[in-house]
Amino acid sequence: MSGHSKWSTIKHQKGVADARRGQLFTKLAREITVAARQGGQDPESNVRLRLAAQKAKDNNMPTENIERAIRRGAGTGEDGHESLQEVLYEGYGPGGSAILLEAVTDNPHRTVSEVRNVFTRGGGALGEKGCVAWNFESKGVITVEAPPGKAEELALAAIDGGAEDFDADRNVLEVRTGPDDFEGVRRVLEAGGAKVLSAELAFIPKSVVPLDARHGEQTLRLLERMEELDDVQHVYTNATFPNEVLAQSKGAA
Repeated sequence: MSGHSKWSTIKHQKGVADARRGQLFTKLAREITVAARQGGQDPESNVRLRLAAQKAKDNNMPTENIERAIRRGAGTGEDGHESLQEVLYEGYGPGGSAILLEAVTDNPHRTVSEVRNVFTRGGGALGEKGCVAWNFESKGVITVEAPPGKAEELALAAIDGGAEDFDADRNVLEVRTGPDDFEGVRRVLEAGGAKVLSAELAFIPKSVVPLDARHGEQTLRLLERMEELDDVQHVYTNATFPNEVLAQSKGAA
């Protein structure tokens, strides 16, 4: 399966996650706060916090904002973190693909209403708990831009360093690892000159659903609208997309 047919790669090409910097910083701060609340404020012993803080730095979030979010989560800063809840939403997209959403919200009733509305307007349907989550597993996912002509060399180095698999689209690599090998593989890629576009623990589908052009276009629009919701942190799907949909998507980026 070529990497360019997947949502995780397409959204980097389109810059979906970075569409609004203010919204992005809010989402990053929430992720940091929840991570610190669950695992403590020491990044050395809290892997989730370490990854969230690094992602914030990679996106040029001010250090003061990162530290404030950590203090809130640890209960040593501003109040309000206790009201944040993590919620997993599951549903179906056009063509029968599975969609999994991670949200952090202070008002689950508002969030589920917004999520249901996007599903319905996009030709999908919000499902019951457990309806699609069984088809996903947690993996480390590192998306990098390789130096010209070095994509294959970097991919092989990543496999030698503990990566499980990779997809390539020209000089963009999506490398997947077990959670325990995640940081070691990232160091291998960086040592090889790769520019890290994203590095996170994510839900990866165990099986995929190839979509035709019509359903592919509908599903891409639905996924993009989900990403735009303030409370939605991450969007995952088992859909893959045909080349003509990708070409149109790039043209609209």
